[in-house]
Amino acid sequence: MAYFITASLLAIVALLLLALMVLRLYDTWQDQREWRRLQHQQAIDPARFDPQRLSNQAEPVQRFFRFAIAPGTPLFTVAEINMVGEFSLGSKERPAYRPMRAKQILAAPHGFVWRLRLPGISGSDSQRWTRFRLFGLIPVAHVGGNDNHRRSAFGRYIAEALFWTPAALLPSDNVTWQAMTHHRCRVTVRHQGLEQSIDLQIDDEGRPQAIKFQRWSNANDDKQFRLQPFGGYLSDFRYVQGFQLPFRVEAGNQFDTEHYFPFFKAELTSVRFPGLSP
Repeated sequence: MAYFITASLLAIVALLLLALMVLRLYDTWQDQREWRRLQHQQAIDPARFDPQRLSNQAEPVQRFFRFAIAPGTPLFTVAEINMVGEFSLGSKERPAYRPMRAKQILAAPHGFVWRLRLPGISGSDSQRWTRFRLFGLIPVAHVGGNDNHRRSAFGRYIAEALFWTPAALLPSDNVTWQAMTHHRCRVTVRHQGLEQSIDLQIDDEGRPQAIKFQRWSNANDDKQFRLQPFGGYLSDFRYVQGFQLPFRVEAGNQFDTEHYFPFFKAELTSVRFPGLSP
């Protein structure tokens, strides 16, 4: 009898582990498929940047793009980014930052995939899902596939596109710009029923210093989705194939308030544009 019970328990454990492995393999396949889909959003032979195309824009908008994109640069809108840094799963009072490594593909307005590794935790985030596991196997977060997630993610990757893939946010039918002050611009992006406005703080040269926007988020005590301040600081700008991009980014909830908590502190190690030789 004891042997039968032991064998049954072992069989149940084996089936559970098998199910977890199958789920992980399926999630990995979805990650890879979405990554390839976003790679294909890159134009094969894009137009090159001509500052004259901004002649009808306000001076602060022109100043930003003149800083961010050199004349003649191919207007690639998809980037693959590697980063290290610190990530917090805690709170402002107890941040408990953990060392992180991450890789991301950013293809605004179509989407993104962010693959994250922390000590003991790994997973990915996208406009379609948030999925993280303990020890690469046990799910601790497996959510998404709803309007709240899609809207929240849209705010994130449009904000990141502003400073990491600025060509994706050049003025167009679905991307409009306005100058708020001499040092602040606002971009509004519309895509498939979603709309997001981002405020960009720039200096006299057009160098971005900070971003701020109202993000749809449930990162609050009530765990209820609502608009709330999000933003961060940008620094350590470097040239990458015609673009000037920040290699250091700090961001978090309740930006520009006394409750600001920068849970994300990243330093880029590389940026490449699929379809363009390194």
